[in-house]
Amino acid sequence: MSAVTPTPASGPALRDIHLPPPPSWWPPAPGWWLLAALACVLLFFAVRWLLRHQRERRWRRQIHAEFERIAAMHAAQADSAQFAAQVSHLLRRASRLIEPGAVALRDEAWLAFLDAQLPALQAAAAPFRTGSGRALIDAPYRRAADPAMPAFDTHALLDLARTWLGAALPRRRDHV
Repeated sequence: MSAVTPTPASGPALRDIHLPPPPSWWPPAPGWWLLAALACVLLFFAVRWLLRHQRERRWRRQIHAEFERIAAMHAAQADSAQFAAQVSHLLRRASRLIEPGAVALRDEAWLAFLDAQLPALQAAAAPFRTGSGRALIDAPYRRAADPAMPAFDTHALLDLARTWLGAALPRRRDHV
């Protein structure tokens, strides 16, 4: 047999426990990769929404400013045919925000579209098809002093167009 070496009374001499190194921050765990991808997607959609929102807001502001310019120009120089043409053109441009295909509508279909954008009580009265809005169809093509054609109320058309712009353009809290 071999000779057993006596061990000290306190036991064998052990070395201290070696802990593993702390985990590195790179590469991150898969959960962090998914969180980063989700954050990028959310950031993309937030920036896209913000840009679209700003573009629509700028567009609405430009439409309202141009409408006020048309109203001021009509107050200074009363040319009803030119006024009706400018209002019709402005309403067509504004309708692109609501329905891009509305720009191509003609005659009764155009007036029906305009009436449909008004609140229910006003749309039931059909102010574009039967009221002062009817001037948008033929007034731009009238001669200045044509006694055969009845004159139209430019102030009523102005008020109707202002009401339509207020009701039809997309409403948001920041509506100008």
